[in-house]
Amino acid sequence: MREANIMSADDIRRAITRIAHEIVENNRGTGDLVFVGMLTRGAPLARRIAAAIREFEGVELPVGTLDIGLYRDDLTRRGPSVNIQPSDLPDIAGRRVVLCDDVLYTGRTVRAALDALTDYGRPHRIQLAVLVDRGHRELPIRADFVGKNIPTSRSDDVQVRLSETDGEDYVRVAALEEAGVMP
Repeated sequence: MREANIMSADDIRRAITRIAHEIVENNRGTGDLVFVGMLTRGAPLARRIAAAIREFEGVELPVGTLDIGLYRDDLTRRGPSVNIQPSDLPDIAGRRVVLCDDVLYTGRTVRAALDALTDYGRPHRIQLAVLVDRGHRELPIRADFVGKNIPTSRSDDVQVRLSETDGEDYVRVAALEEAGVMP
């Protein structure tokens, strides 16, 4: 298996700072913004983006977490090992929600998150922020804010690690097909 380091901790920090600035610029300020991070690694990203905005705008923005486990379209294939965690969302009705996740791939996780969000209320607008967009969409979904676009093959394994969940920050791509391993 061949691995390539794509983003270091500093690269991740810079990408989050850039995304934070783009969100404020795109929304013409911070009024009515709410951040929602998809569990597991989208949640710390949402908190980091909100913290970056707090640094340069001086505004504390609400941040929530969303578990989409029961909304996935592959739930029956995953079997009984699905670990559902409670979602913790601020009021999203009529607000501009920035949905955060670590990797955008097929779009199916985002579709599940959109279904879950609408069960909590009807936002004015939902925008998507991701640290990595690796392509290979199966659904017509695109991110509004992207830390890094990484061209990958379908067999590659994109590994995002964040200190809050994994003890360190990096993004790595493991080329599995060379080792004869297919995900």
